Amino acid sequence: MEEAERVELTVDAVAPGGHCVARVDGQVVFVRHALPGERVVAEVTELHRGFARADAVEIVEASPDRVAPPCPYARPGGCGGCDLQHVAPAAQLDWKTAVVREQLSRLGGLTDAEIDALRVTVAPLPGGPLGWRSRVRYAVDATGRAGLLKHRSHEVVPIDRCLIAHPAIQALPVLGRNWPAADAVATVASTGGDVVVTALADGTPTPVDLPGGPATADLSGAPGGPAAGDTPATVREVAAGRNWTLPASGFWQVHPAAADTLVDAVLDLLDPRPGESVWDLYGGAGLFAAALAARVGPDARVTVVESAAEGVAAARRNLADLSRVEVVAARVETALARRRITGPVDLVVLDPPRTGAGAAVVRDMIAANPRAIAYVACDPAAFARDVRTFGRAGWRLATLRGYDLFPMTQHVELVGLFLPPAR
Repeated sequence: MEEAERVELTVDAVAPGGHCVARVDGQVVFVRHALPGERVVAEVTELHRGFARADAVEIVEASPDRVAPPCPYARPGGCGGCDLQHVAPAAQLDWKTAVVREQLSRLGGLTDAEIDALRVTVAPLPGGPLGWRSRVRYAVDATGRAGLLKHRSHEVVPIDRCLIAHPAIQALPVLGRNWPAADAVATVASTGGDVVVTALADGTPTPVDLPGGPATADLSGAPGGPAAGDTPATVREVAAGRNWTLPASGFWQVHPAAADTLVDAVLDLLDPRPGESVWDLYGGAGLFAAALAARVGPDARVTVVESAAEGVAAARRNLADLSRVEVVAARVETALARRRITGPVDLVVLDPPRTGAGAAVVRDMIAANPRAIAYVACDPAAFARDVRTFGRAGWRLATLRGYDLFPMTQHVELVGLFLPPAR
């Protein structure tokens, strides 16, 4: 095969990354814009040692799960933000469930019987597959046009609307104007009703005043632009029965229903009891810590560990009314290895970045002898690798729930309950 060559092939199973596996003359081909069982004409986009990447550009025999993508930019050569717009919503959940099962088997070392016992499914969130994304970062091309990136590329695709964006973001006049002084434009529509636009130039964020939008500064390139030292914008979020104030650039779940969905899952799986001590690792603004503190009571110790300065500041500000909650500014692996936090501890919430917790964190965490660990994961592969580490230490994955926090994309969120060996 050669790059840009077109080949007809039969598509096999789904794989991580939003594509399916196929084979041509024994060579593995990862095909986007396809579905299992389809016969397609695929155009080769990349050649690597041992495998190729391709886009399905013609459907010869379609799957019954195929639908017309609602967005005209969700196509080969178009925007790379949505992986699954060609897949019926119910089939998207099955797709993600299949990926989770495959990763638990291949990387997690679980048997088919063990995976079946978990009854893994991916549940949808309220609101449907469009209009959910409350944080959208648009790239800006060399001519000043805002858009989104192609798949595995830095090339900007100018668009007139992103259909998965929150309606308040879709209504902003970001895409219909020129941005000569910006590298990117970040937008937020919070659950507290705030809408903020921030332009980024050389990594420096500046809040932007758009007609009919939030008023703070103008970075359109016209005279009267922002002065140095403009105050960073903040937004209000509502979750876990509390109001939160966060930097617009800070981390928060992008689906409006995600924060409460994850909190409910963690509380249900851990079943916290009055007086129990808690660690909230990679705790961010302290979402899980606040919910758990309300359950374990005012005399119980709750510790948040977070390394990002924005997250530490947000946690200390938003949890100031909870006197028994301590916020530790440190990397989790450092806090554990250097005993910045010490056991024994009863409950742990683990919400690591996409790379996962890693073997060292898992080993140090279980050495503290908690009775249960709730693991919130945004990458099935990283989660599965940590499942294997837990298993080697005698811990078991007792429950696993999947949530479709990112409809139309290949991403899936998991919440797992790990329990120690029977005492």
